[in-house]
Amino acid sequence: MRILATVLLVCSSLALAQARPEDGGHELQWWAGSGHSVAGGSAKTGVFNLGLRYGWILSRPHGPGFLKGRFEYAVDAVPAFLVFQPTNEAYGVGLNPLNLKWDFATRSSVVPYLELSGGTLFTTHDVPTGTSNVNFTSGVAVGTHLLRETYNWSVEVRYMHISNAGLTSPNPGVNTVQVRVGLGRFAARERQGRRGHP
Repeated sequence: MRILATVLLVCSSLALAQARPEDGGHELQWWAGSGHSVAGGSAKTGVFNLGLRYGWILSRPHGPGFLKGRFEYAVDAVPAFLVFQPTNEAYGVGLNPLNLKWDFATRSSVVPYLELSGGTLFTTHDVPTGTSNVNFTSGVAVGTHLLRETYNWSVEVRYMHISNAGLTSPNPGVNTVQVRVGLGRFAARERQGRRGHP
């Protein structure tokens, strides 16, 4: 019984470790976000977007005290981006090749993070109306991962700016605040045995 209990404890510990951000590991996640426009751009605009993320955890924990964390780089494919404007509804797709993420190093199942992101957005109608159907997105997010043994949830608040970067004039842009929820997993890197290595 003691051996069985020990084996179960070790297995559960390994499963939990595989679900935690780890240097050299990867993140795979489906996410969905929704929000509304705020001051500083076109008003009365709602957004909904759905995406798939793949991330690379590039560093070991660095930094002092509670700021200690790991650096992660990620890419998002966005197959659905809906923009609800007063004049029409625009359907779009996007690619976010730049996501710079700081996963705070914690010992608990709650892992906060900060993120800066940038990408492109292509829509069926001009966003905002009368401007361009090719836009660029930039954003900042604060959120947290809720770790489980295999999969994890994430919840975040994201500020996103949508703009055509001067491709047309005027260029009022759209500023949004969104809530994003994700379901994914962290995969640990494969560890090779040391046999045969100096």
